[in-house]
Amino acid sequence: MKTKILILNGPNLNLLGKRQPEIYGHDKLSDIEKLCHDKANKLNMIVDCHQSNHEGKLIDWIQDARQNYDGIIINAGAYTHTSIAIYDALLSAELPIMEVHISNIYKREEFRHKSLISPIANGILCGFGILGYGFALEALASHFNNN
Repeated sequence: MKTKILILNGPNLNLLGKRQPEIYGHDKLSDIEKLCHDKANKLNMIVDCHQSNHEGKLIDWIQDARQNYDGIIINAGAYTHTSIAIYDALLSAELPIMEVHISNIYKREEFRHKSLISPIANGILCGFGILGYGFALEALASHFNNN
C-alpha cells in the first residue's frame, strides 16, 4: 500500500511566478505540484495537492487528513505566523508534518521568524525554493521507512 501525503499551500501561493519573483522565483504552483507528483512516484507515494487563500478551507483539509493520509506537508504562507487554528488542527491530526517555505523566512522581516507550526513539525525546510517540497517528501519517506 502506498503512503499518502497531503500537500497544502496557503494564501497567495496561487500567485507564484507573478508575486515577488525576486523572493519566490519564477516557478508556479503547477510546477510545485508536478515536482511533488514526480517525486512521489519515485518514492512509491501518492500526493494530493491543495491550495486555498481561506484559513477555514485549509483547516477542513487538515481535519480530513487524519482519516485519509499518512502525513502532511504544509506551506501555510502568512498563516504560519498567525493561525492558532491551523496549529490546533495540525496537532489534532496526529500525523507527521513537514513545514515548507520557498524563501528563507529567517532572512526576511522579523515577524516571519516566528512560526506557530514549527514546534509541532517533524521538520522544517526553508530557503530551498520549490525543491523544499521534494526534500520534504524524501524526509517523510525516510520517516516511514524507519518507523
